[in-house]
Amino acid sequence: MISFQNVTVRYPLGNIALDSVSFDIEDGEFVYLVGPSGAGKTSILRLLLNDIHLSEGSITVDDFEITSQKFKKVTELRQKIGIVFQDFKILPESNIYENIALSMLVKGFDKSQITKEIDDALRLTDIEDKKYLFPAQLSAGELQRVAIARAVVGDRSIILADEPTGNLDPKTTWEIMKIFKQLEKKKTIIFATHNTDIVNSMKRRVIVIKKGKLIKDKKKGGYEL
Repeated sequence: MISFQNVTVRYPLGNIALDSVSFDIEDGEFVYLVGPSGAGKTSILRLLLNDIHLSEGSITVDDFEITSQKFKKVTELRQKIGIVFQDFKILPESNIYENIALSMLVKGFDKSQITKEIDDALRLTDIEDKKYLFPAQLSAGELQRVAIARAVVGDRSIILADEPTGNLDPKTTWEIMKIFKQLEKKKTIIFATHNTDIVNSMKRRVIVIKKGKLIKDKKKGGYEL
């Protein structure tokens, strides 16, 4: 379970990124995090990665209490989480296999398991034939498939997606959403977006953030600006 309880993030000069936000996400849930740019969606994702620190409140991720700025298990926490970015963040000098394998190598997986998981992830994302190509040889949609494959390998239970379709054309966007629909059978997914077409098409729980405040938590259904 992921739990935010009265979480506030206050930056210098009094700017408030999140204002007393509370919600729980059960294991295996698919949740849209919706709101305009600057609403606080990315701050929530960064808190889950322990990339920024809260000012007030508490956050737990399974058995991890990550409220304290002295939290010592950042590596273990991040090993549970895969993240998919809008701008892909693929290493240009490494081929696709190497990009996906990197996190598993860091975690100490053996070569046979790395190969098996990468092959499974490439099948899931339908880019098996791109395994030894380099990023410059792939389209934007293919690069996002690589990013998803990288996020799921290594026995990760949580996927954070930060505007993952923001740089994609409509056709590719729906192809990517089909992959997320398959992933939700096995992973907890938090999907940050301001694309209401996606939210209204694939109806799941919607948490709406505006100006740092949680203004709606709709268990299932669409969303209107």
